[in-house]
Amino acid sequence: MKADYYELLGLPKGASEDDIKKSYRKLARKYHPDINKEQGAEEKFKSITEAYEVLSDPQKKAMYDQYGHAGPGGGGFEGGFDFSGFGGGGLGDIFEAFFGGGLGGRARRRGPERGSDLRLDLDVSFRDAIFGAEKTVDIKHLETCGACTGSGAKKGTQASACSTCKGQGQVQQVTRTPFGQFAQSAICPRCKGEGQTIDSPCTSCRGEGKKTADKQLKVKIPPGVDSGARLRVTGEGDAGSRNGPPGDLFIVLHVQADKQFKRRDTELYLSVPISYAQAALGAEIEVPTMEEPQKLTIPAGTQTGTVFSLRGHGVPHLVAAQRRGDLHVEVVVQVPTQLSAEETELLERLEELRTGKTEKRGHSGILDGIKKAFGG
Repeated sequence: MKADYYELLGLPKGASEDDIKKSYRKLARKYHPDINKEQGAEEKFKSITEAYEVLSDPQKKAMYDQYGHAGPGGGGFEGGFDFSGFGGGGLGDIFEAFFGGGLGGRARRRGPERGSDLRLDLDVSFRDAIFGAEKTVDIKHLETCGACTGSGAKKGTQASACSTCKGQGQVQQVTRTPFGQFAQSAICPRCKGEGQTIDSPCTSCRGEGKKTADKQLKVKIPPGVDSGARLRVTGEGDAGSRNGPPGDLFIVLHVQADKQFKRRDTELYLSVPISYAQAALGAEIEVPTMEEPQKLTIPAGTQTGTVFSLRGHGVPHLVAAQRRGDLHVEVVVQVPTQLSAEETELLERLEELRTGKTEKRGHSGILDGIKKAFGG
């Protein structure tokens, strides 16, 4: 038994004309033999097309709803699908009537086209990323040819409509099959979809309308940038086609590491060594910053790994350069790895005093000796 036409189109009985058309569009696109190469797709396409031919015609639809496949007088709807209503072009013409074009390549846009964007990777020093800088960069991009002003045609001449596609940018190819003729569109092989040809090309750009050019640009690096930041330089990409606007240049920054400072967003981190005596007795030391050295007070009894913060000595905020992060200073107590006999004796006497295993004698003298021995 033949499949029900409504079931073939996935519709209930009494479906509207608009629903029938929408369903056929969807299924025809899915099963068209020029698109779907799976086994059985072509037969499926034939069936849904036959169903559409009947259900889209009010008179035939009324007869089908009343008599089914038998039709009036038992003649039914046999004899295949009549393509004459679509101009005699076969399944391809039906597809084109529904989907606005053939199944081959599309013609290129023949209006103005924006040029391509370009990317440039730029290394930036740690200091320049924090305080900003102005850099000169060399780029290579496509510029509109000055000799032909971008037309591609020799001065005094102009492009003409392609004789093969008559200026359409595409040609129709018709294939005959047992199921009818399949018409599909393809990009014109002569003009490559442009719709026009240049008989006398510009000798400067060889008919391209654009030329490769070297250029130097001055670029401002804003303070506070970090690796991965992108700077956009408008209009410095490749030139557009047919008087289209140029693309943009995107500069991707790569910030070099620093030997002393580490960075996390707007915060800076630094490790400084202090002596055993400075940690135990306290001291005032100088620590480097990205600008002038700053004094830092180390309280007595400071442990290794203690972190002190210097406000406003970090990285400027990218969107508000007047605000800056902090510099975090970690102190690392340096323990001597080799001791002289005098240093060993002084430390042993200090340990005796600390634990109370001996009488206090020469307390201040011992401390002075330790400070002298360990750089306090």
